[in-house]
Amino acid sequence: MRAIQVFSLLLMTVASNAGYVGYTSPGGYGLASESQDYSGYNQQAVPVVKSGSYYSHPKYAFDYSVNDPHTGDHKTQWETRDGDVVRGAYSLAEPDGTTRIVEYTADKYNGFRAVVRKIGQAQHPQTYGRQYNAYGYQGYH
Repeated sequence: MRAIQVFSLLLMTVASNAGYVGYTSPGGYGLASESQDYSGYNQQAVPVVKSGSYYSHPKYAFDYSVNDPHTGDHKTQWETRDGDVVRGAYSLAEPDGTTRIVEYTADKYNGFRAVVRKIGQAQHPQTYGRQYNAYGYQGYH
């Protein structure tokens, strides 16, 4: 029995090294003669456009916001970069009803600095007595 296993392994190794076994599709193995034909694909080289040197002056700006009344997701962010100086801010609605606003700057001299503010009064629901769920669990929430 052991000889059959060793012979089978040796046979598969020889067949794969000889090129008789290869990929035919992303899902399986087959004969190499059944390989896919790539003649329909565009095989032209894409030209590389260099827009400045490697050490060019980095500069960008972006902003986005989300306002989803169904899920209660309300947030905004903006950021700008000019050279080594990055400035930005973001805000988001917290579950307790407050709004968190973070304003930040970063540069190579001062590092990353952020100022965090909270606007609004936190609201927590009041519950009295024992609470029961659908499975009969009782507890204090």
